[in-house]
Amino acid sequence: MDTSALVQTFIAVFVLADAIGNIPIVLILTKGMTPEDRNKVIDKAVIVAIAVLLLFAFTGQLILTYLEISMASLRVAGGLLLLLISLQMLRGELNTPITEEGHDVAITPLALPLLAGPGTLTTVMLLTSRSPSPHIGVVLGIVAAMFISWLILRLGTYIDKWIGAEGGVIVTQLFGFLLAALAVEVGSAGIRELFFK
Repeated sequence: MDTSALVQTFIAVFVLADAIGNIPIVLILTKGMTPEDRNKVIDKAVIVAIAVLLLFAFTGQLILTYLEISMASLRVAGGLLLLLISLQMLRGELNTPITEEGHDVAITPLALPLLAGPGTLTTVMLLTSRSPSPHIGVVLGIVAAMFISWLILRLGTYIDKWIGAEGGVIVTQLFGFLLAALAVEVGSAGIRELFFK
């Protein structure tokens, strides 16, 4: 097993998944859910993120090449997706659980693009291709990083009890604005790659 690949993958995936930074977004997107339902959403999001990261680690470049999709286009799409969510947050449209509206927030936007975003997908693809036999190290690094992220997000459910209803409104508006800024940053990075290489 390539220990270097394991450590590099763990650090990269954990940092890019940013579980601590995503706690407020998870709380907002699952507002109105019971703690049990919120935990189910977190469980599903982490499982989907692991599956997507493993898929991209070993077949991502082939898939993107076959579909003629660049990483820059993936960044722009991810940025637009985050921007739509942030606009809903700023307009106060996330006051009821999104699952009631027929959406599954575990898959979008939690698993994709928050936990397994374009940066994370690119990183695992590069780490897999860098060394002749990094596969076990990359797999273990992804699973370990996502397990720690899962623990952090699960602990985040206790924060919901402390902030209360008014605190929830303030947090929603604040993080809606920050998420919009993040969306613009992710999207603009993709646009720069597409048009200003």
